[in-house]
Amino acid sequence: MHSIQEDMEELRGQLGKGSIQKAYRALLSYMMGLRTHFNNSYAGFAVSGLYQGYMDMTYFALVPPSLKHRGLKIAIVFNYDAFRFEAWLAGSNRKVQRQYWELFKDSQWPEYRVVTPAKGIDSILECDLATDFDLNDSDALTASIEKATVAFIDDIERFLAEHEPLEQAGPRD
Repeated sequence: MHSIQEDMEELRGQLGKGSIQKAYRALLSYMMGLRTHFNNSYAGFAVSGLYQGYMDMTYFALVPPSLKHRGLKIAIVFNYDAFRFEAWLAGSNRKVQRQYWELFKDSQWPEYRVVTPAKGIDSILECDLATDFDLNDSDALTASIEKATVAFIDDIERFLAEHEPLEQAGPRD
């Protein structure tokens, strides 16, 4: 088992090379630009600030009007462990998350992952947006992420319209 000191020495050595800082700066810059893109392109959506994270995930939230009254949001996430961009359906709190997980858990989502609630789990449903990507071609990456995110939101909205009891859905927009 590595000690914290050994890990710190490894970090220092890697940082000394300079590549980690450059890559991290490029990733954060891209995520800020992606957030701005969604903010400018989807006027009806609420868009949160950027959460930089602890090199576990970096994300921002999109809240389409159709999900807002349900206490749901879409997180656009860079998952460092999986090294990919993802979209997560998430609840505004644990109660909402559990309620909607109950609704989604038995459904078949071949292209998405239904995530079992547990400590530290913030998603209900997950979608891979980009696994092989090139930040040098940020326009193509943004277009790909946007297309997959919109499809994810559309699928969720369609599912909720078909499966959610009206008394559970709350007031409509």
